[in-house]
Amino acid sequence: MGTNINSILITQNYFTILHQMQFKNIVGQAAIKQRLVNSVKENRVSHAQLFLGPEGSGSLALAVAYAQYLSCEDKQEDDSCGVCSSCRKYQKLMHPDLHFSYPFFAKHKDDTALTFIEQWRDAFINNPYLSLDTWRGYLDAENKQANINIAECHQIIKKLSFKPFESVYKILILWLPEYLDKEGNALLKIIEEPQPNTLFILVAQNQDQILNTILSRTQLIKVPCLTYEEVKQYLLTEHNQTDDAAAEIAYLSNGNLTEALTMLQQDNKGYHNLFVQWLRLCFSNKGLEVLTFVDQFSKMGRENQKNFLRYGISFIRECCLLMAGAGNLVHLPAKELETAQKMTNVLDISKAQYISDELEKAHYHVERNANPKILFLDVSLQIIKILNLKTIPQGSQYIPN
Repeated sequence: MGTNINSILITQNYFTILHQMQFKNIVGQAAIKQRLVNSVKENRVSHAQLFLGPEGSGSLALAVAYAQYLSCEDKQEDDSCGVCSSCRKYQKLMHPDLHFSYPFFAKHKDDTALTFIEQWRDAFINNPYLSLDTWRGYLDAENKQANINIAECHQIIKKLSFKPFESVYKILILWLPEYLDKEGNALLKIIEEPQPNTLFILVAQNQDQILNTILSRTQLIKVPCLTYEEVKQYLLTEHNQTDDAAAEIAYLSNGNLTEALTMLQQDNKGYHNLFVQWLRLCFSNKGLEVLTFVDQFSKMGRENQKNFLRYGISFIRECCLLMAGAGNLVHLPAKELETAQKMTNVLDISKAQYISDELEKAHYHVERNANPKILFLDVSLQIIKILNLKTIPQGSQYIPN
């Protein structure tokens, strides 16, 4: 999702107040927090760990909180103290034994993560639930591809060749190792045979994109996405959202707190009523009113258009669950659930799947700056066709038994 200065500022309002990256400040993930604390108490700290979790799960925040706990001079029962000399340095990400590596948009072949360390500190302190798009917003990315280059790999080896300065451990947090190309093999020896008390913490989102040679040398810690209730409660208590607004954002974000925080900046969150009204117009085949709606869609702005389509995809998916007799898996507010149950009278699974496919394609094209009027008109006509002509294009239907 694209990022602008508003999405940076909305998260800054809350997280700069916290300023501490302790376990208690991280949303949910109670089981993971306890596992990490226990590993320190029981002296079972692996020298190379991979925190694997989807965007918005808090895996990067957990890695920093874990590093702070490891370095804390006055560890509490289940968290760092937050006030010792080490913790105060962690608050500013300026501890001499804490190092970061991350993808960046190199202008010169000798650029390394240190070239962008000030931007990195600002980005993380403002929002520990950082995404690559948010990070891009802090840099002059232009059209460059993000990567972790060979110069950075050599810099990592150099930094970790020294003993810890102040803490028991020297810690490197490597965010998104998926962006390590074959150059990452230069790190294999130091990952496998590091200096004493040197820790690697890799924070990744996609296991399949990590070099197998690196993957095989790490202890895997899977960080699940947040639950609907965790995101909703966070929005209610920390961002003073109404119950309906918090429920809708939690539903749309699908456990991704980064997405939820971005959605807070959007003006139009009444996606349910708008989406259902659109489907009703398509079902009634009211051409002129559909054109009016298309014009309204085209003026919503790209992020709102994407959120609207994402809502539609999620809502249709819930309808499919109802039609498949899996109502216990449906997570919709009462009003929206009632609407979904009514819609199952005019939809079957094959029609719903076709509509969902059209919305998915529209979302893809909105991300790529398609003309919104033409796009939403085409989607509307496709939905009118399936609801009224009751025909499904070849290839969209299920194969009969």
